[in-house]
Amino acid sequence: MIALGSTVALGILDVVDPRPLLARLDYLLWAVLVLGALIFVHELGHFLVAKRAGVRVLKFSLGFGPKIIGFTRGETEYLLSAIPLGGYVKMLGEDPKEEVADPEGSFSAKPVGWRSLIILAGPGSNFLLAVAIFWIIFMIGVPVPSTRIGRISEGYPAQTAGLKIGDRIVAINGKAVDKWEDLAATIYKGGGQPVQLTVERQGTTFDVTIHPKIDREKNIFGEEEEIGRIGISPAEEIVVDKTNPVSALGKALSKTYDVSRLILLTFVKLIQGVVPAKTIGGPLLVAQMAGQQARLGILNLLPFTALLSINLGILNLLPIPILDGGHLFFSLIEAVRGKPVSLQKREVAQQVGLALLVALMIFAFYNDIFRLLGRQ
Repeated sequence: MIALGSTVALGILDVVDPRPLLARLDYLLWAVLVLGALIFVHELGHFLVAKRAGVRVLKFSLGFGPKIIGFTRGETEYLLSAIPLGGYVKMLGEDPKEEVADPEGSFSAKPVGWRSLIILAGPGSNFLLAVAIFWIIFMIGVPVPSTRIGRISEGYPAQTAGLKIGDRIVAINGKAVDKWEDLAATIYKGGGQPVQLTVERQGTTFDVTIHPKIDREKNIFGEEEEIGRIGISPAEEIVVDKTNPVSALGKALSKTYDVSRLILLTFVKLIQGVVPAKTIGGPLLVAQMAGQQARLGILNLLPFTALLSINLGILNLLPIPILDGGHLFFSLIEAVRGKPVSLQKREVAQQVGLALLVALMIFAFYNDIFRLLGRQ
């Protein structure tokens, strides 16, 4: 089960000027550590479920190509290989042409249900890792802007309504708020619908109803959309968004869903041409971003790692032969038909899938190089 999807990161991140980063070898180190961890978790998912199903695992490798170091424990050889662009778990009987002396421990001899679970375990592990990371972040606490007003824009409804710099908004439409993002999201999504704000000023509170102004703004995909604005910006005051383990788990699941939905939407926008193909990045972009986030601190590196983990999980679920999604697609066809797809058709499909994947990798490297040269 090859984790080649780790070589591509979709352009949903803001990219800083990368040219000063070329001399920073620590960026490369962080990229290797982050991607290595994600690949390890992905392949560990395949490995554990395969062992649970009684399949013999012959090799567990981080990387491809020549072996750098390795050891054998039990029936499995554990390897660190020379090309750090993925990894694989080699199982007995994974190749249908392979003659197997022990059918009971063979992957191909297992029912289609078990084989599907083994395939899904890799991407599933990446989603679970993202949930775990977000869970830890929400339990530790995230510094976010408070709801104190730091600036009021001329000509906007907040000025007309009499709001002042230093006011704190404690509720919106009767719902308590203490983080700026919750306040802003309600106003943005409400469009021009009036909002009732509960405002705290010098120890006293009062309510004010404001009709947001409709502005047109480009979203992260470059598409114009209408949003509501009242013309306020946050002060330089920080609160820590920290929750108990149960609430943090709920937030982690919701965050993983939101990020997954955003990445899937990015795929759609790429196909539609809304998101330009030049935003696709490969290992060099990952190295730049990993190093940048690491320098900003662990609370920046952790969510970046979770985003990459989700990205890896989704990419591997695409129905492209050679990826997990392609293997799963063949398993689903087998479940419906009651018999497997012919070996010849699978081999042809895998050759096409490999060609597509290599082409995508080359294109990602091309974008990375031109980005480094400052031509994008």
